Amino acid sequence: MKPKQRQAAILQYLQRHGKTAVDALAEHFSTTGTTIRKDLTLLEGEGEVIRTYGGVVLSRDDGDQPIDRKTHINAEKKRRIASAAIKLIEDGDSLIFDAGSTVLQMVPHLAQFNNITVMTNSLHIVNALVELDNDQTILMPGGTYRKKSASFHGSLAESAFQQFSFDKLFIGADGVDLNAGVTTFNEVHSVSQAMCKAASCLVLLVDSSKFGRKSPNVVCELSAVDTLITDKNINPDYLSALQEKGINIILVGDSDE
Repeated sequence: MKPKQRQAAILQYLQRHGKTAVDALAEHFSTTGTTIRKDLTLLEGEGEVIRTYGGVVLSRDDGDQPIDRKTHINAEKKRRIASAAIKLIEDGDSLIFDAGSTVLQMVPHLAQFNNITVMTNSLHIVNALVELDNDQTILMPGGTYRKKSASFHGSLAESAFQQFSFDKLFIGADGVDLNAGVTTFNEVHSVSQAMCKAASCLVLLVDSSKFGRKSPNVVCELSAVDTLITDKNINPDYLSALQEKGINIILVGDSDE
């Protein structure tokens, strides 16, 4: 197993088991304590884990983090995923952008398109869209503003998405589980469900660390996902399982990053 694959697997293990000793991780991954400590040092630097006396745990903010912090986690992977997602857009498309940090990375690339419509509940995305010099229509749903995610939620936002029909939805997630599906920590997740129902095509954008995580709230089943874009550090077993579900998968980057 290459280092990045092992590091992603360590995060998945901690998601399931909670606080774990270094020796237990070394035994589970059939490697040395020194190798695991190097992995944990890198993961700690990325804000993914917290080293404790006698072990390691996921960052307390690992789930529902502020959007400004999420933007800096796995930033290069998110940029590559966003660059691949842009290739699925054409002039004249009607699009939904959710409030995720990976989707936000797509916005600067939209300048190349004309006659597009973008509806989003993200204040950050709207602010980025207005800076573009192209022919576009921007729609916001309104609703209750959630500061942590800089986005609008609630019944007003949900009903707004129900009034329209869109070509494509680009959406992120806090976790992707083979049984539960696409999940989020966000307690007001119903607006994401409304987005899914309003779009003809659902494109899921997640980096490889999200696979195997099961967050509290289900956005949609995996059967609803048309295209999944992630990085090449995805666990091979997870990749095969997702392909068996008939999902079109686009991999970006190098597997040894």
